[in-house]
Amino acid sequence: MTARPLLVFDFDGVIVDGMAEYWWSASMAAQRLHGDPDGLDPHEVPEGFRCLRPWVHHGWEMVLLAAEMPRLDLERWTTDYSAEQAGALQRRGWSATRLQEALDQTRQQAVGTDRDAWLGLHQPFPGLVDRLQALPGEGVDWAVLTTKTAAFTAELLESLGLQPWRLDGREAGPKPEVLLRLQRERVLAGFVEDRRATLETVRDTEGLQGLPCWLASWGYLKPSDREGLPPGIRLIDPDQLAAPLAHWP
Repeated sequence: MTARPLLVFDFDGVIVDGMAEYWWSASMAAQRLHGDPDGLDPHEVPEGFRCLRPWVHHGWEMVLLAAEMPRLDLERWTTDYSAEQAGALQRRGWSATRLQEALDQTRQQAVGTDRDAWLGLHQPFPGLVDRLQALPGEGVDWAVLTTKTAAFTAELLESLGLQPWRLDGREAGPKPEVLLRLQRERVLAGFVEDRRATLETVRDTEGLQGLPCWLASWGYLKPSDREGLPPGIRLIDPDQLAAPLAHWP
């Protein structure tokens, strides 16, 4: 096991702001399933979709949101996201698998047809590329752990000129399991993620209770996510991220 510490980063909402791509791909995938978001421009993200993004855990959920957007009651969805999601799936007769396949096919076609245009829908958060490129010079390697497929993530990382020590995508399994595997190979310096529930699950996992976790303040956060963080999970802002790792909160 190498002595160099490994810092693990989520991708969407931490390294890259993919909101434009989320909406474009989700709305196009909804059209594949004849769930056309009537009258909504695939190049203009609806405010309701933007507001609900922090509740999304898997890509397929965005396709359902896109299809529901013209009729969606934002207050009801933010109050009980799971119930509204289940009701919409049942009403449409859709499954998570079918929605995910439609999303993956949409992205594959977009990459194959006009790779540069699809990549252009993603923008790195300010300062993130420089910060990641500087980490090895501080004696810290970094890795990416994401629920996006490894292939799509690799395309995006390459377009940004970023080369992580390791990339684990959706195929690698749940994030806590991947972190446990990484921990057997490397000394983990911590995990940066923008989904509070994921960080809480990580910290509750046997063997990961001592892993330092940071919640990215610039990511897709619910209004309540910043409040009352449990021990071991700290909010980090861009200025703090830019500081040496030893000075992080």
